[in-house]
Amino acid sequence: MASTLAPPPAADATDPPNRSVLEARARREIRLFPTPSYWVGAAVLLALYLVLPLVLSDLWANVLVLAGITAIGGLGLNLLTGYAGQASLGTAAFVGIGAFTASYLGRATDVNNGLGQPFVVYLIAAILVGAAVGFLVGLPALRLRGSYLVIVTLGFLFVTTYVLTQWKTVSNGNLGAPMPVGVQIGSIDFTSFDVFGMRDTPLGRNQGLFYLVWIFVAITALLVKNIVRSRPGRALQAVRDRDVAAEIVGVSLFRYKVGAFVVSSAIGAMAGVFYGLYIQYLTPNQQSIGLTLSVQFLAVIIVGGIGTVYGTVVGAVIIGGLPTIINEFSNHIPYLTASTVSAFQGIVFALLLVVTLLLEPWGFAGAVRRFKTRKLRRTMVPGSAGSTGATTG
Repeated sequence: MASTLAPPPAADATDPPNRSVLEARARREIRLFPTPSYWVGAAVLLALYLVLPLVLSDLWANVLVLAGITAIGGLGLNLLTGYAGQASLGTAAFVGIGAFTASYLGRATDVNNGLGQPFVVYLIAAILVGAAVGFLVGLPALRLRGSYLVIVTLGFLFVTTYVLTQWKTVSNGNLGAPMPVGVQIGSIDFTSFDVFGMRDTPLGRNQGLFYLVWIFVAITALLVKNIVRSRPGRALQAVRDRDVAAEIVGVSLFRYKVGAFVVSSAIGAMAGVFYGLYIQYLTPNQQSIGLTLSVQFLAVIIVGGIGTVYGTVVGAVIIGGLPTIINEFSNHIPYLTASTVSAFQGIVFALLLVVTLLLEPWGFAGAVRRFKTRKLRRTMVPGSAGSTGATTG
């Protein structure tokens, strides 16, 4: 009788978790905010979003606007490369397509044959044009992979630059074209933002663009996060890991490979709209929408962490802010002149990439993941250290 009433033996720490534990863990992992700490973090980020433009100088607002634009483009590239496994160096091409579409539709009718459309119209049009071109570029991905696909996307970048240069109705040729002056949604003008009457004087253009750009960073991050948490996201990752095996079990390579290009290209074109609003004047050359810009987006996902959303945003803040910071403080760097600033920026980017790949190939997100794993291992079996010591001692 005593044996039947005795409690069951405690499970060993090495025993695999049962079905209910695995199901609970799976449900937690697919939630957008799985723990209270995520809600706290989201509240802090919202507070920073509302307060920062009120206290930032024009310089630092400029830095964060460019970082936000880089984050949007980086999220699109990470969806394509990090989650779907499709290598690409053509992000700058879609940025240029989105920017020049917005310029042509949004600039005034008396400026280079503009159409004078509002912000919402040319933003949606740029996204649709980017998605359509992305569909065409994604078709070769069905037969190509790796370095071959990189070469195709690189060639597409140079073709895009050439076409935009020759299509003078849209780009005005080598002379370039201006972007729309105002950015208005309803009654809110983001180029002269008065924070709903809370300030005596309106905020500057950079502070207004901060509000506009970073709300789209949040929307894009939520979009990408929800895609990768869902069934299509799991299919994309299956295609990335083993595309032949994924096709055998019923995953459509056409749907998911081409679909990844479509969504990524649409996001890249959206980033192009904000990039054009940021620089205010577009020129279809390699300096503004060339290979350097594509490599910059690639650096974002490498430094931040391939296959992560929050890592991409962190990488964008680091990579997107570096050019402006280097330009601003170039006078204080020894042996650096105005003619060598751009070369110095390239050196800094290269060193950052080399150091990241050598020390932490998975970037910032990989370092965070490793820290969490070590912390979890220390707290998983609190009494194991003591029992081990008693046994061996």
